[in-house]
Amino acid sequence: MDIIEKYAKYCQRKNIPFTLNDKVNPYDETTLFCPAGMQQFKALFKDKNHKGTVANIQSCIRMNDFEEIGDATHLLYFNMIGLFSFRTMYLHEAIDFWMEFLTEELKLKVSYVTIHPDKSRRFDDWRLLYAHHNVEVRLSNECEWSDGEIGGYCTEFFINDVEIGNIVNPVGDCIDVGFGLERLEMFVNGKTITKEQTLKETAKKIIYSGYKPSNLKQGYVLRKILRELFVIGCDFNHVYFRDEIERQKKILLKYERLKGKFCNRPKAWWFDTHGINLDEIKL
Repeated sequence: MDIIEKYAKYCQRKNIPFTLNDKVNPYDETTLFCPAGMQQFKALFKDKNHKGTVANIQSCIRMNDFEEIGDATHLLYFNMIGLFSFRTMYLHEAIDFWMEFLTEELKLKVSYVTIHPDKSRRFDDWRLLYAHHNVEVRLSNECEWSDGEIGGYCTEFFINDVEIGNIVNPVGDCIDVGFGLERLEMFVNGKTITKEQTLKETAKKIIYSGYKPSNLKQGYVLRKILRELFVIGCDFNHVYFRDEIERQKKILLKYERLKGKFCNRPKAWWFDTHGINLDEIKL
């Protein structure tokens, strides 16, 4: 099943404009890559005079998941299915929208949803929004989301204890929805992604978005990923990867030539004196 096509047609039937953004360039200077579909809409969430609803699928990268990749749920590069409403759609409408898409369009059974137990926010009102959907509602203190500037209480959706997405109610009168395309692929099409695959897909997407290996910012992240592919013994058919292999060989040769004389020196000395980052080389 093509989930992207399903979602695009679903939004069309709902008269909601849909776009597909397949590059990971950030929309502001707060991040190296686009981390979420809502990033481009920050100004609209804040603008009390703006009204409207849009949907998209946004390519994203979150490097804070680097140490957890390989567990089939944490990825570096992923696609976020989004729905964003600015003072137009109410929370109950967003919940109905997504329960319909998940159950009727994708034929999925939601195991349970979570809401925040804060009584001052009337969690019973949120619970009632699911009354006609025949789904278990659990309380969770983790049902809050923020990107550092914009955030609010949220409700999260789970299948077999895997979170597939959430609906956030930022600034009290807006809707910010994000569902992981790759996580939905796990349950719809039985698709899983290995550590090697997510490293390769992330590298490809960074290159596709216009970046090349360097010692700074996005280029450094790309180099780090290429280095990791080399360290774990993967093959990647790209000139940047071949260049990284040669770079690693030169670094290792230099280290081998010097290590006997300076074996007791700390990592910082190796980097400051010879430009050798011991964390970068395959010892």
